[in-house]
Amino acid sequence: MSDLAYLVNEAKQNLPLKSPVLVHCVTNEITSELVANAILFVGGKPVMADDPREFRDFAKHTDSLLLNLGHLSKTKQSAIVKAGLIAYSQSKPIVLDLVGIQSSSLRYKIAHRLSKVHPAVIKGNFSELRAYCNLHSTAKGVDGSEADQTPKAITELRLALEARARKNPQTLYLATGATDLLVCQETSLLLINGVSELECFTGSGDLLGGLIAALLGAKIDPISATVTAVSYLNCCGEIAQSVTTGLASFRHETLDQLSLLSQKDWSSRIKGKIV
Repeated sequence: MSDLAYLVNEAKQNLPLKSPVLVHCVTNEITSELVANAILFVGGKPVMADDPREFRDFAKHTDSLLLNLGHLSKTKQSAIVKAGLIAYSQSKPIVLDLVGIQSSSLRYKIAHRLSKVHPAVIKGNFSELRAYCNLHSTAKGVDGSEADQTPKAITELRLALEARARKNPQTLYLATGATDLLVCQETSLLLINGVSELECFTGSGDLLGGLIAALLGAKIDPISATVTAVSYLNCCGEIAQSVTTGLASFRHETLDQLSLLSQKDWSSRIKGKIV
């Protein structure tokens, strides 16, 4: 499964989704609509439910779960933890998005508590993953720092994540940035597609979490699901950049491409390497 050519071929087959997939999203209210539409645009169905009283009923029908630590509150914390426990008890794949844990000790503690429900994918930007691994981060707020993405910093994070992957083989780790680092027990990859404009509209990372959860819900293995989602979003951004000027039009075109690009042989655009 570590052959990049094989994963690229898999990506071509994965989108649009071939079977109905229902994704339960307990996510950031600021980007909830964006995440829901992204899932719809690739052929999935979102359920944006955050009331714990409904979780067991919805869990009977959903195929995967997205947990996002953004815009946290006491009520949201309780909902995230309960949703994770229910999904884990029913063997539903979970995506955990580590929004802002480099700046919040509360989010850091919740993230490590949720690691015990063995998410299929734990994702965040490079700064968030560094914080998760107890490495120094220079980031402020919820955004990643360029200083956390130097070649030396990337290697340091990769080694830390590989150690975690050996202890937690059921979890894949994804660090996003100018390049994207994917680490699991089987392999480590750097994915090289993307444009800087993707970091300039709110929710592109949250959107990515929704795409990964949708692919996991279609019973696609975590490494193929993650390579597909990351590369697809990045390729959509590359096309959007080539035909737009302002950031608002870039955002709109990127979202349009989520529903359009899969109609073409987009996987030939994927760039990356095994490290």
